[in-house]
Amino acid sequence: MAAVMRHRGPDDDGFLFNEVRAPGLALGMRRLSIIDLKTGRQPMWNEARDVAVIFNGELYNYRELRERLTLSGHRFSTQSDTEILVHAWEEWGEDCLEELRGMFALALLDLRRRYATAPLLFLARDPLGIKPLYYTQTNDGFAFASEVRALIAGGMSSKKVSQDALTAYFLFGSVSEPVTLLDGVFSLPPGHRMLLYVPERRRMPRARAWWDATRSPAAKEARTIGDFSSAARSLRPRLEDAVRAHLIADVPVGLFLSSGLDSSAIAAIAARERTGICSFTVSFPGTAYDEAPQARSVAKHCRTKHREIPLEGDAAVSRLDEAVAALDQPSMDGINTHFVSWAAREAGLKVALSGLGGDELFGGYATFTDTPRIKRMIQMAWFAPLPLRKAVAPLLRAVIASRSSPDAARKAVAAWLTPDALPHPYFFTRALFPVGEELSRLIAPRFRPSSVAADGVTLEPTWLGWLERAADGARKVEGMGSVSWLEMRSYMASTLLRDTDSVSMARSLEVRVPLLDTPLVEFVGALPAALRQRDAQPKALLSEAIADLLPQEILTQKKRTFTLPWEEWLRGPLRKRLEASFAELAPGLAGYLHGEGVREVWSAFLAGKTSWSRPWSIYVMNEWCRRNL
Repeated sequence: MAAVMRHRGPDDDGFLFNEVRAPGLALGMRRLSIIDLKTGRQPMWNEARDVAVIFNGELYNYRELRERLTLSGHRFSTQSDTEILVHAWEEWGEDCLEELRGMFALALLDLRRRYATAPLLFLARDPLGIKPLYYTQTNDGFAFASEVRALIAGGMSSKKVSQDALTAYFLFGSVSEPVTLLDGVFSLPPGHRMLLYVPERRRMPRARAWWDATRSPAAKEARTIGDFSSAARSLRPRLEDAVRAHLIADVPVGLFLSSGLDSSAIAAIAARERTGICSFTVSFPGTAYDEAPQARSVAKHCRTKHREIPLEGDAAVSRLDEAVAALDQPSMDGINTHFVSWAAREAGLKVALSGLGGDELFGGYATFTDTPRIKRMIQMAWFAPLPLRKAVAPLLRAVIASRSSPDAARKAVAAWLTPDALPHPYFFTRALFPVGEELSRLIAPRFRPSSVAADGVTLEPTWLGWLERAADGARKVEGMGSVSWLEMRSYMASTLLRDTDSVSMARSLEVRVPLLDTPLVEFVGALPAALRQRDAQPKALLSEAIADLLPQEILTQKKRTFTLPWEEWLRGPLRKRLEASFAELAPGLAGYLHGEGVREVWSAFLAGKTSWSRPWSIYVMNEWCRRNL
């Protein structure tokens, strides 16, 4: 299991076996050395060697925690952030999670018999799910790992596709938390923890939420702010503190720099903190997709050491198999990030800052305007009987398609015909193959709610149950805050962060996301909706907060989505490859995917009746299954 994840940590490994004190337990890890390169080896023990931890991620407040714990009598033998965890556990127990600021997945072993008659294994994941943690329970025992493929390598997975997960994948373009593509393998959800006794082998442990974004000091402060200008002034030092904390490392740190506001804001702040910081951009020379000129302008303004990595069409196409292989789970969206991560390693970086999270937090997506429209349509649908809705549907489809796109029309019609199919109007805006006829022609969809115990704890996790919980949380927030919460709990967690982790770590690169610094997210999330936006300006609050750091043309430019020229590639150099893939479905997938439906999607794309994302999502799923199952 550790060997198959060597790319995540090529610098070192570590193992823990103790048949006397913890019979039947083994822990292993791979290390990418970022902080305390010499003495930061894992597993890390306390002084008495009865508490140990293995840890994936970074703690950005470890220096402050070290001072507090030292004053409480704890002794440290390294300068590593990992060692903080064993002492924090001794001091605060499970509540230590409330003290951590960073991105992490951790496994902590407690051999003491103070609180239990058997050794305890404690698992936890950071609030937003920046770092992954997967687990499974079989008759042979319990296993967990940072990648699904490690569980496959360890023989803990049946290699059987989950029909639940397949439904979520084709609905949204990625497998939704907390399920994985493999039946019986689950993701510990963002902001959740799990506690189990080591001797237990047959009972599935329960995941419990530990993070509440509304109770933090940052959230309480946000609720006292009464106007837009004050909100922007209060946001600025939090942005600066987040970037400053994310620059902590004992190796060089660089910046992903596109033409967008999010990465430009990070570059402007980081350049003030550290002179001569390296930034880089992937360029597509001579194409409409090339952001290099705008990124070059930002780099010049911020005085970063800038580098452009040109990616010609033929070179990119030739590396697509490598990109698909980097995905730990299939996703229609992760290939872009693979090329950015490849470019970072080409530039000699081991750590890079990304602007991921800015669109979700500050309202940069079309979903922030589309969701209210879909909501109004659903409200009207409730007053119309189904026969009438069916009669109106063709006209509705034609009108929306003429104003937007055929795919946008499909989403709207799905909401009109089946308004109760998904827990919130937002999820219709994110649909790839909308609920109803569109999805059913491709697979036999499965919508299974979660089973819940009497104490309210989920027993058998399902993606639909996770979306229902996210929708319940969104209804407690007004305006754009509800969409922001849903973006972070669904698209960001299940697609962007997961893809970023798997494809960057495939290149042994750590990507950090300052805009998802927990106190920053808690602060912005608690602001009243009226203070998070102004007029029709996207990301108005972020623009105002950094108005003195960037040129006006960068602050006010229209949003551009970083994407590859898929439309051209699928009709040109990739066409034969996709047609060959569709002609022979992977054995592990063939029993679930309707061949005729696949051919219909491909024909619709060639006829200009649907976007590239649909056939591409089928191709990635098929090739992932062929390679891994």
